[in-house]
Amino acid sequence: MSSALVPVKSDESRGELIQLVSFNLDQEEYGVDVLKVREIIRMPIVTRVPNTPHFVEGVINLRGKVIPIISMRKKFGLMETEYDKQTRIMVMDVDGELMGFIVDSVSEVIRVSGSEIQPSPAVVASGIDQDCIAGVINQAERLLVLLDLEKMFSNDEKSLFGSL
Repeated sequence: MSSALVPVKSDESRGELIQLVSFNLDQEEYGVDVLKVREIIRMPIVTRVPNTPHFVEGVINLRGKVIPIISMRKKFGLMETEYDKQTRIMVMDVDGELMGFIVDSVSEVIRVSGSEIQPSPAVVASGIDQDCIAGVINQAERLLVLLDLEKMFSNDEKSLFGSL
């Protein structure tokens, strides 16, 4: 099973509990499957790599393994800001490869029922490729956009990351 996220249309799993890691980007809250997150680290020094897409900040050495670092703000077309003490790198498994994603802050691990995941309206994601949105969760005063990491990058981008 490549993704532990429950598809919105699945009837038998709609009551299943799903754990998500929520994080913030530009005052909005996003979530990814907790099983995809390997670790969350503070911002280290990132080594730049020439001739990479604009959203690739560079690479870091994480315990002997070189992993690409992606700026989620750049990937989603958001305005860049200075990193602060809340900025984190979420090291996640994307199609079997470890990648680091720079986020403004990491909030918490939350549990939601599969039935709470609603399909996203077409206008929800202005700078985000619609395919990478797995759904939206509406909880009281909170709206959480659920991301599908496997659909965030093209095959060409994925092959580039493997060569970094």
